[in-house]
Amino acid sequence: MKRTVILTAIVLMMSLISEAQEKPVYEVKIITSIESIIPNGIGRSRLISTDSDVDYREFTTTQTEESGDRNKSDREEIRIKDYDETKLLNFFNVGGIRFQNIASNDALLTSKINQMMLDGWDLAFVNTGVESYGGTDDTNGIFITRYIFKREKPAEAAEKPAETESDSESN
Repeated sequence: MKRTVILTAIVLMMSLISEAQEKPVYEVKIITSIESIIPNGIGRSRLISTDSDVDYREFTTTQTEESGDRNKSDREEIRIKDYDETKLLNFFNVGGIRFQNIASNDALLTSKINQMMLDGWDLAFVNTGVESYGGTDDTNGIFITRYIFKREKPAEAAEKPAETESDSESN
């Protein structure tokens, strides 16, 4: 009887240890804000997100010394038509920088981020960038921010890592 209890305890501890060592699998979602920095308020500013599933491998080629075939993916196949577009206000109006617009955009972004967090997403990273010609006659520009969220996939939804071409060739 004593042996059975000890053996059961050892098996239970080993299963708990192996379970604790399993690495979680995450899914990622990117939300992009594009805010116009074009003078006089003539630009367009938006918050963009999508739930579309795309497999990047369908549009990827591998370049090597022996094989330099260019990627012949059709833009229409790549383009996603199902996405959410939230209107944001431009940084500038006729009078110059418009602080009310920035505060309004902040409120909209806060609302979106809060909803994502309520849906179980964690904000993992934020990347920003500015695109502008920068010359003396510069009339174009955007401020882009990518909000990268992650959340743990449920165990039954976690997929095996994708097999690469080099993996399949070696089999």
